[in-house]
Amino acid sequence: MSAQPAAAPLLIACALGIERLALRTGGRGGAGGPVTVLRTGMGPRAAERSVTRALAGPALGGAAVLATGFCAGLAPGMHPGDLVVADETRDPRGTVPCTGTALLVEELGRAVPGRTVHTGPLTGSGHVVRGHERPKLRATGAVAVDMESAATLLSAVRAGERPVAAVRVVVDAPEHELVRIGTVRGGISAFRVLRSVLPAYLEWHRSLPLPRR
Repeated sequence: MSAQPAAAPLLIACALGIERLALRTGGRGGAGGPVTVLRTGMGPRAAERSVTRALAGPALGGAAVLATGFCAGLAPGMHPGDLVVADETRDPRGTVPCTGTALLVEELGRAVPGRTVHTGPLTGSGHVVRGHERPKLRATGAVAVDMESAATLLSAVRAGERPVAAVRVVVDAPEHELVRIGTVRGGISAFRVLRSVLPAYLEWHRSLPLPRR
């Protein structure tokens, strides 16, 4: 009897050391295949370089890719610690549809019960978005903005067909603007939520009809 082929790996991409720390302390049981947490560095160019380089190697060539970390919420009523599951990511270079959005919403509800989960377009920016920029971005239909997700997913699909997704934790919002990203280190709810979501990511990975290596 022939052996079953190994499941395709999962690449989880985040920008900041504090995001990687949260994910690495969240546990990895139940993954459908090997899991790599990649710190890309801040900004779309850094994300594009890091993800393209990672996917060019044989170990991650067929990996599913999930972009995660913190984001700025755009909709009134959002709070730090809310979750955003993208149904697509956007930036000036293109739009990438996400895979398994409903499944992620369901699994996040189990992983962090009581947290609000928003779904919709996640838009990219080349800089940290401030309050006066939010209405314009919100008018495009986007529910949140960050600097890396769109570049990460665009780089991923350009490297080959694969499942992709983006999940972000709101760290500031229209009524709760963060002055410095360093204040996240003080233990606000966004860090605690990000530390709790990895099981949902692994279930998404395990449950999807991923390509086999």
